[in-house]
Amino acid sequence: MLPDWKDLGYLQHGSAPQRQAFEVLRRHELLPRLRRYDPVLVGTFPLDLTVPGSDLDIICEVPDWTDFRQALAGFAGHLGYVVRSVNTAEPALAASFLVEGLAVEVFGQAQPTARQNGYRHLVVEARLLAVGGAALRQQVLALKASGLKTEPAFAQVLGLPGNPYHALLALETWDDAALASVVEGSQR
Repeated sequence: MLPDWKDLGYLQHGSAPQRQAFEVLRRHELLPRLRRYDPVLVGTFPLDLTVPGSDLDIICEVPDWTDFRQALAGFAGHLGYVVRSVNTAEPALAASFLVEGLAVEVFGQAQPTARQNGYRHLVVEARLLAVGGAALRQQVLALKASGLKTEPAFAQVLGLPGNPYHALLALETWDDAALASVVEGSQR
């Protein structure tokens, strides 16, 4: 069973990098400060696929861009703080900064967090790891350590053709047995 991604308690009892992320998020109240945007931590920390340089990716639902910009300005005192528009299919805004040596990116789009690609990738990748076990995790981590991003690493290990981001999203409606067959096929 997958964790409730909105309850960071799973990090508190996870690996050393996950526990560190939990403490940084707690001490600096990063998610509570973004509460009105339905924030969710996505990416490598929830999946325990961190490599040196991994960042804390927080996605948000943005109903009001002016208000969101003001909320992001609350992080301006952190080292490396930058806000930028992100080139996606829909308007998006991101702020990047460092907290206790960890890179943080807060990303906002005008759609519910559960429908954003970052969340959708998190869910399908967690399901793949659940059926693929330690062998899949190690293969993905090895590719990430060589410089690949998470989605391209999954796609390469699983032999998924085309755009890795789209290919993973195509798997999100598959049941666990179908996902297991993709993982097993890649292990041959």
